[in-house]
Amino acid sequence: MSTQHATEVAETGVRIPARGVVLAADLGVPDAPTGIVLFAHGSGSGRHSPRNKHVAAELRAAGFATLLADLLTEEEESAEARTGVLRFDLELLAGRLAATIDWLDRQPGTRALPVGLFGASTGGGAALIAATRRPDRVRAVVSRGGRPDLVRGALLSVRCPVLLIVGGRDELVLQLNEAAHERLGCAVKELVVVPGAGHLFEEPGALDTVARLAADWFIRHLRRPDNKRPKAGEPH
Repeated sequence: MSTQHATEVAETGVRIPARGVVLAADLGVPDAPTGIVLFAHGSGSGRHSPRNKHVAAELRAAGFATLLADLLTEEEESAEARTGVLRFDLELLAGRLAATIDWLDRQPGTRALPVGLFGASTGGGAALIAATRRPDRVRAVVSRGGRPDLVRGALLSVRCPVLLIVGGRDELVLQLNEAAHERLGCAVKELVVVPGAGHLFEEPGALDTVARLAADWFIRHLRRPDNKRPKAGEPH
């Protein structure tokens, strides 16, 4: 899949109320999307993450809407920079992901779209928890260098298809993902190791591989109930 697109989908800044706070997010909706992928950012990251923006652009090229949201407010980000605690509060992050899914359900342009979650680092664990809290809405999860080990007992409750992507040189996280893969309760699950990639997938071609794997997974598992893309002019 090429990283160059003839027509890139413009993103729109939105504000999302979530459990007493307001989260900033960027929403990108291509023509006739087949689903929407909500990004759960990891440790010390947010909606401006160049890695997630790269993956999001590829997903939009594949026909999916994307929502990249900051799961922490600016004040919380400032506190996080000093303490490093909130990034591991998966209950907090998962709760805000669930609230964001509820927000998508209230928007005319996205409420009919099946939801997929793409999580990175600790965001991968939060995405799995959110999938158990909104099982009727979340159809698939992709985790990049995620921390599913932090999910603990919720792994058994995951029912949607899950793809775990880990860099071959990210040895500790690979071990944690291998153990979590065995414990996942979903019938459809896969662990893919990207040879030579580290935790951030900064090696040449590594992130393109992640984007291709994610797009293929969502194409297989993230579809409207009628398995059809809406025609031009139809409500999404």
